Amino acid sequence: MEIKRVDNYTDGRFSAVALRQHGGFLIDGEPYEVEIISSDTAVVRGMCADNFSHLAEEFRFYAPHICRFADEKGDVVAEYPPPELISVALDEIQPSQFYADEEKLAAVSAFIHAPEDIVIQVKRWGDRCVSLDGHTRLYLAVQRGYGSVRAAVSESDDWVWRFVHEARARGVYSPRELKLLSHEEYEREWNGFCDRIFAEEDEQ
Repeated sequence: MEIKRVDNYTDGRFSAVALRQHGGFLIDGEPYEVEIISSDTAVVRGMCADNFSHLAEEFRFYAPHICRFADEKGDVVAEYPPPELISVALDEIQPSQFYADEEKLAAVSAFIHAPEDIVIQVKRWGDRCVSLDGHTRLYLAVQRGYGSVRAAVSESDDWVWRFVHEARARGVYSPRELKLLSHEEYEREWNGFCDRIFAEEDEQ
């Protein structure tokens, strides 16, 4: 089984809501989607119900706070223990990235209405936390004047420290220093940087 996440906002096979939440997926080439409907619950849709549990597991890699998945009839297809969520002040967060995506910012702005709507994954780092994802959401939090966001504490491989070091070298010590780029610039600058880093790792 091949599960691939759809990373655009214009694919007509999916609802606009699911795409804005990065909930569009292809399973063996067939479209499936996940739509978050509350702080811990999502609806899954697609051709074969037997694939829903696999889809839920894949989606939780990106959104571990979503722990209950139901089909359109309301029948639960997968359920997980809820992770512990903590409140983290923005100034206590060290980004592992240095850019935010203008296109993603427009998408997340459509469904984030309050600080508690932002849930990211973090790794503890002394008395601070390193953000492992959600940097565009963090940019939005700064833009809207939120003081804190919610976070699930996770672990990561040592690669994250290379990104933290680079972020700090560029003057990014909190979400307040993230730089907003157009989607085209983001693809070129951020993805290009990641490609170079991982190419260096492969050469070692």
